[in-house]
Amino acid sequence: MANERRERKRKVVLASGVFDLLHLGHVRFLEEAKKAGGPNAKLIVIVARDSTVEKRKGSKPIMPENQRRALVESLKVVDDAILGYEEFNMGKVIEKIRPDIIAVGHDSHMTGMEQAVRNYVKEKGLKIKIVKIGKFGEDELDSSSKIKQKIIEHYKR
Repeated sequence: MANERRERKRKVVLASGVFDLLHLGHVRFLEEAKKAGGPNAKLIVIVARDSTVEKRKGSKPIMPENQRRALVESLKVVDDAILGYEEFNMGKVIEKIRPDIIAVGHDSHMTGMEQAVRNYVKEKGLKIKIVKIGKFGEDELDSSSKIKQKIIEHYKR
């Protein structure tokens, strides 16, 4: 019974993303997301489907969804990584996971993700804290796009 109570008190943090060409910015985002849940938090990560990425960004990711999910799940900060729904639906994800906290990235406003999450939580009257995770410095290769660009430039020589 005491174990069950302790398990129930463990905050569930939900984070999501594409995680194509996994890099340090992704790792820092997930570390900060988990910290937002306090000690003993459980971090569940939704990895976007290839079809969702293609619809939202106009092109498929470099790495296939199953590999991206496996890489994210292999990070020690992540407790569970699952693929999103084929038909992108943040509400369905929130209902399934029932998080205490949803962590959104510094660039989530560009995709409309942050606003969609805030609207859903408010509309449903859910008691879910939404935490925006900041950007970590200005590393040269802090995004998958920058990594792709560097590869292109490097191989043009």
